[in-house]
Amino acid sequence: MNAATARSVHVVLPGDVDDLTVPSGGNVYDRRVCRGLAASGWQVHEIPVPGSWPRPDETTRAELVRALTALPDGTVVLLDGLVACGVPEVVVPQARRLRLAVLVHLPLADETGTAPQVVEELDSRERVTLRAATVVLATSPWAGRRLVDRHGLDPGRVHVVPPGVDPAPLAPGTDGASRLLCVASVTPRKGQDLLVRALGSVGDLPWSCVCAGPLRRDPGYVGRLRALIGTLGLGDRVRLAGPYTGGRLAALYAAADLLVLPSRAETYGMVVTEALARGIPVLATAVDAVPQTLGRAPDGGVPGLLTPPEDPRALADALRRWLGEPALRRRIKTAARARRDTLDGWETTVHRLGNVLDELLRRPLKAA
Repeated sequence: MNAATARSVHVVLPGDVDDLTVPSGGNVYDRRVCRGLAASGWQVHEIPVPGSWPRPDETTRAELVRALTALPDGTVVLLDGLVACGVPEVVVPQARRLRLAVLVHLPLADETGTAPQVVEELDSRERVTLRAATVVLATSPWAGRRLVDRHGLDPGRVHVVPPGVDPAPLAPGTDGASRLLCVASVTPRKGQDLLVRALGSVGDLPWSCVCAGPLRRDPGYVGRLRALIGTLGLGDRVRLAGPYTGGRLAALYAAADLLVLPSRAETYGMVVTEALARGIPVLATAVDAVPQTLGRAPDGGVPGLLTPPEDPRALADALRRWLGEPALRRRIKTAARARRDTLDGWETTVHRLGNVLDELLRRPLKAA
C-alpha cells in the first residue's frame, strides 16, 4: 500500500447523482455513502460520468476509459453498477491493476420493460463485469443471493451493505386512513399502473393518492398511465406530482396515512424504511427483498400489508381492508411505530462499507 491508496477511494457515479429532478434510491445511496465515508476519515474522490447508462455512446465510454486509466495501480475504486455493469470491455482490463468494488443497486436485466434481446445482452455483460471485480456489493441479503445464483459468483466476494434511514418525526397523517402516498420513479418496474387499476376498484371509498417521483425516465409509460387514470375517472383523486425532495417530500410523508409500493421488482425498497421511520404503515407487493425490508416489530407484528406482485385485484382487496377496517389500521400502525425504533441509520451503512473497503485495501492485486 502506498500513499496514493491509503484510506482513499475513487467513486465512479452516474452523471445524474446530484440532479434533484431525477431522485432515485440509488442516487440517494451513492450520495450518502460518499458523504459518510468522507466524514469517517476516507479521502473520497468522486468521478461523475454523465451518459445514457447502462448503454453509453462511444464518447461516454471513452470518458470512463480515461477516468479509470488515469488512476494509479492499486487504487480502490467503488463503481456504481449502473455505470460499470454494462461495459465489461472498459472495466475488466482495469481489474488486474485496480481494486474494484462494484455496487449493484439493481441487476441490469431486472429493469421492467426492457426488450428480451437487450435483457440477455445486459445480463451477459453484467456477469463478465462482476466476475472480474474484486468485490461486489449488494443492498440486501436477497439481492446478494440473487447475484451469486444468477452470475455464479463466489459468495465470499459478495458483501451485503443495506441502505440506512434518517430519523424522522412521527407523521400525523391526514385522517388516519384516506391519504395514500406512492414515492417512486414513474416506470413500469414501480408498478403505478397496478396501483391505479386497484384504486379504480375501490372508487366507492374515500381516498386520495399522490404519486411522487420523476416523470421523465419513461415518458411512454407516463403517457399510458395518465390515459389509464382518465379512463377510470380518477383524475381528481390520483395526482402524478413529479419528483419531491427535501422539505417538500417530508411534507408529503407527514400528510400520508399509508405508503403504497406496488413494485414489480425491488432489491431493497428504501421508501419502505423511510415511511416506517415516520411510523407510516406500508402496503406493498411481496416481491424480492420487500418483505425483509418491511420486517416485523419486536413483538412480531407486521407493520403493513403484503400482496402478490402483478395482482391489482389483491391490491384492491388490501386497500379495501385498510380503508374499511379501523381495527386493522390500528394494529399495523402500532407495529409500524414499533418497527421505527429498530431501523439502522446511515452510519451503520457507512461503517459496513468502510469495513469492506478496508479489506479491499489489504488484498493483493490480481496480477502485477
